[in-house]
Amino acid sequence: MAWLIIKYLLTSAIVVGVSEFAKRSDRIGALIAALPLVTVLALVWLHVENQPQAKIANHAWYTFWYVVPTLPMFLAFPALLGRIGFWPTLVASVVLTTACFAALALVLRRFGIELL
Repeated sequence: MAWLIIKYLLTSAIVVGVSEFAKRSDRIGALIAALPLVTVLALVWLHVENQPQAKIANHAWYTFWYVVPTLPMFLAFPALLGRIGFWPTLVASVVLTTACFAALALVLRRFGIELL
């Protein structure tokens, strides 16, 4: 149980840290947010918990494919924010990301990569 609490505290500290850095500097906050810190932590947790190498490798593999459809959101969000406000922009970004994910999953299925 103590290990689980440590994982929660360390992982949540990163999220809080990113938001605190972003308050002070857009660029530094974005740079830290863009780093795959959560993925690196997940890989470390999997390794420390003696998960098989194949499981750890699969986590990294699928993380790559799940990141790709999120990228258009980072262009759409700033373009929409001034026009329609924060909450509608956030909803539109989630819908866009979902649509991009579905489209990518369909395309990758043709190449033998199953995301769903």
